[in-house]
Amino acid sequence: MSNAELYLLSAHELAAKLVAKEVTSEELVRIFAERIEHLEKDVHAFLFVDVEGALQTAKQVDADRAAGKKLHPFAGVPIAIKDNMVQRGKPTTCASKILEGWLPPYDATIVLKLQEAGLPILGKTNMDEFAMGSSTEHSAFGPTRNPWDLERIPGGSGGGSAAAVAAFMVPWALGSDTGGSIRQPGAVTGTVGAKPTYGAVSRYGLIAMGSSLDQIGPVTRDVRDAAALQMIIGGHDPLDSTSLDEPVPDITGALAKIGTDATGLRVGVVKQLQGEGYQAGVLQRFQQAVERLQEAGANVVEVDCPSFEYALAAYYLIMPAEVSSNLARFDGVRYGLRVLPQEGEVTTERMMAATREAGFGDEVKRRIILGTHVLSAGYYDAYYGSAQKVRTLLQRDLAAAFEQCDVLLTPTAPTTAFKFGDKLDDPMSMYLNDVATIPANMAGIPGISVPAGVAPEDGLPVGVQILAPARGDVTMYEVAARMEAQLAKSSEPMPPCPAAAWKEGAK
Repeated sequence: MSNAELYLLSAHELAAKLVAKEVTSEELVRIFAERIEHLEKDVHAFLFVDVEGALQTAKQVDADRAAGKKLHPFAGVPIAIKDNMVQRGKPTTCASKILEGWLPPYDATIVLKLQEAGLPILGKTNMDEFAMGSSTEHSAFGPTRNPWDLERIPGGSGGGSAAAVAAFMVPWALGSDTGGSIRQPGAVTGTVGAKPTYGAVSRYGLIAMGSSLDQIGPVTRDVRDAAALQMIIGGHDPLDSTSLDEPVPDITGALAKIGTDATGLRVGVVKQLQGEGYQAGVLQRFQQAVERLQEAGANVVEVDCPSFEYALAAYYLIMPAEVSSNLARFDGVRYGLRVLPQEGEVTTERMMAATREAGFGDEVKRRIILGTHVLSAGYYDAYYGSAQKVRTLLQRDLAAAFEQCDVLLTPTAPTTAFKFGDKLDDPMSMYLNDVATIPANMAGIPGISVPAGVAPEDGLPVGVQILAPARGDVTMYEVAARMEAQLAKSSEPMPPCPAAAWKEGAK
């Protein structure tokens, strides 16, 4: 393999070449930067590309390696991060006009961890505005396109990170997951997307959407890379009051010890997350994934989670309530966009109204209005209070399910990637994309989407979701690795993304 094709390798493979001094970090950054330059006009995965900053980190890593200093095993492997994670002095917009041009004065904890590990940050990826959406069509700066089919969405809200990894523009990336925003893009782009246990990764410096739901996690092309990246960014953070005060589990060590044998593994298939509303090809690939685990020795049972029927409705009451509170800070007074009223007296209140009207997109406004309504005095108990009760029932259902089995399996998304515009004018249809992923966020448990082949009817990627109990991230990754290995040796393995062959742009 020539150096020009190193972009096809995983983060683990690139790290091995760096350690063996077969390539330098500076060379890798330049290879991926050239790749971004060639493909960005077609894919639009990035909102900010920082080649200069990445080269600065890469050159320091190369100098330290040449001097014989002890480095992190992945030092020098480039990465991208979603544009809702702050990085000192680098544009951070949340894909919103209201933050256009804003330069954060501090670093998110995950940014500090990436810097400490010596990972050059190549840029900030596109997303639905303030992480609200399932298609990245709600970005104020234009949609990202799916590398499997440029006429289709890459999922959302983290479509930029998923598309960048799927198109081999970076070996791995970070996303954030509030209701499926890492896992659903993973499913429709053929990448691995993981949401860790709530609190396992610091949220300090993640611009909040739903504070009780948000979680940062890895976007990669294989399970082993996802496990390694979670270990890099995980750990207790005193700056985050929701951070778990416990050691980072040795996920990669656990994966190194497992084979494909799944004897004794108890797998639950959720009754409520299959059947009506699911694309035939998605269900076919899901069933094949279940059968592969059975062939490897797993015991598969169907589990009943009645409250899942109400999870979507409850989520779309709790999440907008938290959105209306978190986005109140974007008012034109302290930072970001400021718009003065065109006519009449200029007051603070009228300036705030003009700023928010001009700065927020339609979906953000829709959720702020809904959240403000459900938190209002006359409706709090009827809506927000009731939704919190459903959340408790959901957590109880999951706890009961995990008494019967070690992990739960579901399709990640009901369909493969849909075409641009198909659901943009139908918010409820768009929200239904999250029906299988939302329970993990509501309960704070870990979930991962693993590519399970392509749907026969359209040739587009399908993802299978694995859910584990809270703090069961190691188990989740072990099952994901077994499933990935079973798929690799099956008669219908995951085909390569068309972007693997793109050289000077999409053909």
